[in-house]
Amino acid sequence: MLSVERQLLVSGAQQLGLDLKTHQIDQLLAYLNLFEKWNHAFNLSAIREPTAMVKLHLLDSLSIAPVLQGESFIDVGTGGGLPGIPLAIRFPQKHFTLLDSAGKKTRFLFQVKQELGLENVVVENRRVEQFRPNRGFDGVISRAFASLPDMVESCAHLLNEGGRFWAMKGQIPVDELRELEKNYTLEHCHSLQVPGVEAQRCLLVMKPVYPTADKP
Repeated sequence: MLSVERQLLVSGAQQLGLDLKTHQIDQLLAYLNLFEKWNHAFNLSAIREPTAMVKLHLLDSLSIAPVLQGESFIDVGTGGGLPGIPLAIRFPQKHFTLLDSAGKKTRFLFQVKQELGLENVVVENRRVEQFRPNRGFDGVISRAFASLPDMVESCAHLLNEGGRFWAMKGQIPVDELRELEKNYTLEHCHSLQVPGVEAQRCLLVMKPVYPTADKP
């Protein structure tokens, strides 16, 4: 008999248009079990009820999967691995770096990576300003990490040429977007419908405006 959490996850994934394999469902639920276990000691989230965690953690993270483009991503301020871990499970062919300055959270993420065998995940325990990778990323993802101006200021060095910021938000932050008009273009604003969640969600895809050389 299917557990309530599995039924919610399978149904929610179908509503999002995601074709998750059985082993991916198993991995997501195994991650949820680890999250619930470590949450008591490490305070990864204020959400404690398993069915709420399916909706507000797993499905919320997976809601951007249908529109995500690129091959390499960094989840900045990932905390307990949201949205990076669910996305890494959904896209085993893509590469995800999970960055957080809190050592207890990255210890949890190392455990998740090991137990779930996520070869496409790299965990980094450091501040974003101090992280200087050899290569930039196709996408910088944030989920309630900071305001948009703070996000782009602290993370601009992480993008490769042609890279994008993927900011998961609640309501559209009009004032924050206005502050970025000169240096960044809002390429897409996706309205996200998270199964079982009534609160407003959106995904903002932004790209830098690179100065053009003056014509002779």
